[in-house]
Amino acid sequence: MRTSLNIPQEVLESFDTTWQDEGLESRSRAVREAIQEYIERHTELEELDGPVVAALAFDYEHTLVIGELHTVQHEFEEVISTTQHMHHGEWCLETLFCQGSAARIRELVYRLRDFDAVGRVNVMFLQPELSAMSKD
Repeated sequence: MRTSLNIPQEVLESFDTTWQDEGLESRSRAVREAIQEYIERHTELEELDGPVVAALAFDYEHTLVIGELHTVQHEFEEVISTTQHMHHGEWCLETLFCQGSAARIRELVYRLRDFDAVGRVNVMFLQPELSAMSKD
């Protein structure tokens, strides 16, 4: 299926350099792989259930969203154990260490991704019971 996307020029140039450096045969192939990785990452987020431990890392433009982000963090204080924050000019990098129900943490991820001034939200789950099972 043919489709059209609006992508900032600098993002497209960086993407093209990346897939070419990796030796892929075309931009289309690289886009298909990127879409598949996106689906896999979000499927994991959707499929988790019960209590989990997670780290959420996200970047954002400080002046555009800081008040709203603090409000969201207070709304989810029952699952946010610790935060870590780093400044880089007008942009910030923040990590939230969370523990609680997968559903509530998933809701927090989606709230953070809803802000235009948030560049991206990456999630890593720690599931000790799954790690122990894979060693058996």
